[in-house]
Amino acid sequence: VPLLFSSPFLSRAHRLGPSDDELYQRTTVSIMQKETGSGLMIHSYSPQGFNIDGNRVFGPCALLPPAILQWNVGSYKDITEESISLFYMLEPRIEILVLGTGTRLERIDPSVLSLLRKKGIAVEVQDTPNACATFNFLTSERRVTAAGLIPPSVSTALEVKKE
Repeated sequence: VPLLFSSPFLSRAHRLGPSDDELYQRTTVSIMQKETGSGLMIHSYSPQGFNIDGNRVFGPCALLPPAILQWNVGSYKDITEESISLFYMLEPRIEILVLGTGTRLERIDPSVLSLLRKKGIAVEVQDTPNACATFNFLTSERRVTAAGLIPPSVSTALEVKKE
């Protein structure tokens, strides 16, 4: 008999007894329990993209904490039932989706909004500067929030002019 098959570790069978069962019943698992101060924060935005917790993200992005994804939309017109599907396919389901439509607040196709409502997701549609602030606020309130953000076409950040 080869040495490999005579190993006591490979041939030993362990039957679970009642005491093992009690041990396993005491084990608890907490899923998606947020740590204090956790959550993505948007630090800045520009026509090129976003700074999210020190990560430079170019172009439109989808924030699905803890993930940051490139979002394949060119403008608010590309926010369709298909392009928002990634926001409602998640488990656990997000409570609020914040959509930043760029430099200005734009109207989203009503069918997109009604689809999200049917899926039980509240939607906030705002211009991107306000959407960033809303996302940060909701995250700080520990709400289960996601965001779809299109960079503003021109910088709307406050600029200090030197005299």
